[in-house]
Amino acid sequence: MAFGSRPAGTGKHRGSSRLSKKTAGYAGIAAIATTGVVGSLAAPAFAADNHSSSAPENGLGAVVVAEDLAGDIEDQAEAQQRAAEHAAAKAQAEADAKQKAAEAKRLAEAKAKAEREAAERAAREEERKRLNTFVSPLDDSYVSTQYKAGGGMWSSGSHTGIDFHAASGTSVHAVGFGTVVEAGWGGAYGNNVVIKHNDGTYTQYGHMSSLNVSVGQQVTPGQQIGLSGSTGNSSGPHLHFEARTGSQYGSDIDPISYLRSHGVSL
Repeated sequence: MAFGSRPAGTGKHRGSSRLSKKTAGYAGIAAIATTGVVGSLAAPAFAADNHSSSAPENGLGAVVVAEDLAGDIEDQAEAQQRAAEHAAAKAQAEADAKQKAAEAKRLAEAKAKAEREAAERAAREEERKRLNTFVSPLDDSYVSTQYKAGGGMWSSGSHTGIDFHAASGTSVHAVGFGTVVEAGWGGAYGNNVVIKHNDGTYTQYGHMSSLNVSVGQQVTPGQQIGLSGSTGNSSGPHLHFEARTGSQYGSDIDPISYLRSHGVSL
């Protein structure tokens, strides 16, 4: 029997190796990571060896940290993507708003231009009508002697105008816009006025008792140019009215047709 020998089964139990402890520690960390519950095996393993505290940082703990970091980066990337999409949508909305505003401005300007042009056309038309407005030379009168009536009273053998019935002193009007080219004594016509109108025609007013206009004066439709009478070669108070293509005697045209062509009803 050998001295100093000790039975194999009766000796002290040897502690777990560091590798075993670390393995247990890793297993505990894995349990926490996967189940969220601290395993009964993990606590002794950490308590058995203080050196095992470095294992989470070097092993599965590093994996968890890396996963958390990756999650944070992913969240940050998603947040940046959402911010970029929001900024792009905002920029697009602003661009659309600017485009709509520009289009609205263009339409408003086009509408204003069209309205302005329409107003200008209307004003021109109104002015054209105004300049071509004609009236009768006497109010509430009638033609007492027709154009081209024959008789010895007229040197030409026929009437070169028409006579309007009028008592002495009746207001005589210019029939349209124009310029006075003659105002005064006219021989057989007595006191007379000749007016050149805007369309190039002329009208004459004879036998008046008095005149209210002078040569060069601008006149308007209905403006009083004198008073009726019986001056010159006249058998009684009336107004002799002529329409002419020129300012001189002999260029007469039918006065009734002339007035009617300018909208005057007789």
